[in-house]
Amino acid sequence: MEAYALAAGITATLTKLGEDIIGFFSGFSVAYVVEILLFYLLIYYVSKVLRDNDATRLMLVYWGVILVMGVMKYAVELFDTKFYFYFVLVLSMFMLILFNVEVKKSLWDVHNSPVEKAERLIGGAEARSRAEVERCISDIIKALQNMSKNNVGALIVLSKGNLPKQVLQSGVMLDAEISTQLIEGIFFPKAPLHDGAMIIRGHKIQAAGCFLPLTQKTSYPKEFGTRHRAGIGITEVANVVSLVVSEETGIISIIKQGNVQRYADYDMLKGALRDYYWQELPLSDKKNK
Repeated sequence: MEAYALAAGITATLTKLGEDIIGFFSGFSVAYVVEILLFYLLIYYVSKVLRDNDATRLMLVYWGVILVMGVMKYAVELFDTKFYFYFVLVLSMFMLILFNVEVKKSLWDVHNSPVEKAERLIGGAEARSRAEVERCISDIIKALQNMSKNNVGALIVLSKGNLPKQVLQSGVMLDAEISTQLIEGIFFPKAPLHDGAMIIRGHKIQAAGCFLPLTQKTSYPKEFGTRHRAGIGITEVANVVSLVVSEETGIISIIKQGNVQRYADYDMLKGALRDYYWQELPLSDKKNK
């Protein structure tokens, strides 16, 4: 009798479980699947942004809050599923707003695969010898220092081919070899292209007279004019380096990811330019550096 009662109990439990499973899948719709997929893709993207920007602690807090709210929802049932989804959505949007510069940069940058990059460097027109790279570095530094001595304003962007098309189209395409004379000539105060930015890509001056997005931050010194704000702004939306010469003071600044390093001397400029050039060269050339 007891065995019969136990079997009946197990049967009833399995029957109820089966009904619950059937009920769950009977209410399952494509729209629900899409919502769940988008929900987890959002969490994944926010986590990726935090991880890529070395915000590990903030990422742990983000996941911790989501898990705690999940436990409160499904274990204690303090609120419904819709509230939980909205809460995670608002939290994710807040994180993305905190890292809006990094998000814009990830959306604007053009990322080449390692294979494409190796092919471009080894067999393409951008593969250059050590001697030519050093010549480009020397010519750029000499031009910057000459303009600094004469208080000639300049803005040079070191690009990796990842600038938005509208930036290049706003100026004049040159595709010219780098030289001290050409750089100084373009930024000569009465030259037609001196007010815009010069774009250098590899061993070529790609364009000049380009207009760049201005930074919207207000925490920079008041003496920073349009040229500095443009140099900062482009590094906030693209993975590039800006070199700025102040027209008023002659001070040379190196700008990376919105961070301004003022009073750049020969060694600082050489270090920044070598970082730019050598990371784009084949491994065999780097070993000979």
